[in-house]
Parts: sequence; C-alpha cells; structure tokens
Amino acid sequence: GSGRRSWGLLVTAGVGGTLVALYAVATPFVTPALRKVCLPFVPATSTQIQNVLKMLEDRSGSLVDIGSGDGRIVIAAAKRGFKAVGYELNPWLVWYSRYRAWRDGVHQNTKFYISDLWKVSFSHYTNVVVFGVPQMMPQLEKKLEEELECNARIIACRFPFPCWIPDHTTGEGIDTVWAYDLKCSRAHETKVLEITPETEF
Repeated sequence: GSGRRSWGLLVTAGVGGTLVALYAVATPFVTPALRKVCLPFVPATSTQIQNVLKMLEDRSGSLVDIGSGDGRIVIAAAKRGFKAVGYELNPWLVWYSRYRAWRDGVHQNTKFYISDLWKVSFSHYTNVVVFGVPQMMPQLEKKLEEELECNARIIACRFPFPCWIPDHTTGEGIDTVWAYDLKCSRAHETKVLEITPETEF
C-alpha cells in the first residue's frame, strides 16, 4: 500500500512538473505581441503563406513582416529571394524565428528585430506583410500611408484595411489575403476627391 502511494505521488509530481514546464515554454508564445492592441500569436497557416507568396510573385525589393510571430512569412519570402525582415515585440518569438531561419539555411537573408511596430519607420520597404486585428488596422493604415513610397505593396492577412480598396485578393475565409498597391490607393483617393467636390447652391 505504501509503495503504491509513493508511486502515485511520483506520477502526480511528474505530471505536475511537466505541465509547469509546458506552461513556462508556451506562455511567451501566446502572450500579446503588441502593446497598443492585444494581438496574440496565431501561427500563419500553410494556405495563408502560399497566398502571401502568390501576391509577391511579380515583386522584388525588400520585405517586412509586421508582427512576424515565429518567422514563417519572413523565412518563406527569403526562400523566394527576398531580403526579408520581421518586427516582433515578443523576444521569445524573435529568438525562435532566428533559430528557424538558421535551421532552414536562410539566416543570411533574414533579420528579426524585437521592436514595437509603432516605434519603427517602414519607409525603406517596398513590400509589407501584416497579420493584424481589426482594432489596429485604421491606425496602421494611416502610418503606412504616411511612411511608404508609392511603389510599395501592402499585403493584409485575415483582416483588410478599412479605407483602402484592394488591388488583388486571393483565398477565402481566414486564409483571405488582400494586396494594396499604394500608388493605386492614393490615385483612388485623389479620384474620389475630384469627383465629389463641394457645391454651393
């Protein structure tokens, strides 16, 4: 009887220790990655990654993934020849991304930074990928509009921007991807202003 109780205590202690260890490892990956908006880490699906790559088929230049999570998009883009950069506030995810890039042999074409996206200028990137949430999209739309050059393409995953009209769309449901060519977006805004002047009667 005493032996059975001892064995039971050992099993309980082992299970408890395992759960604590799993909690310690998993917590950094699911805590919010951005301070202004609660944006938990949700890994991109393989379909989402393929849809993003489809939107980059005719593109070149530098690429940035805003809120890069575990680096999946950055690594996939680097394998397609892009110099790809990820910005992520969660240090555990950044370190894990760097490990994955090294493991996949693309660490020379990738960089990952621990940084708050609201404190970074994206002015020198020509391709921008965003996995956002609805609460952050209006403010991010304004930030990118102010910072990016006219030849930039912005690819939004899961949620579109509220005011811009996408130039290309692919996928469905949570795998939907919207691409915005900033030059086209600005031209559309100018056209709207031109055809809706204020008229005095």
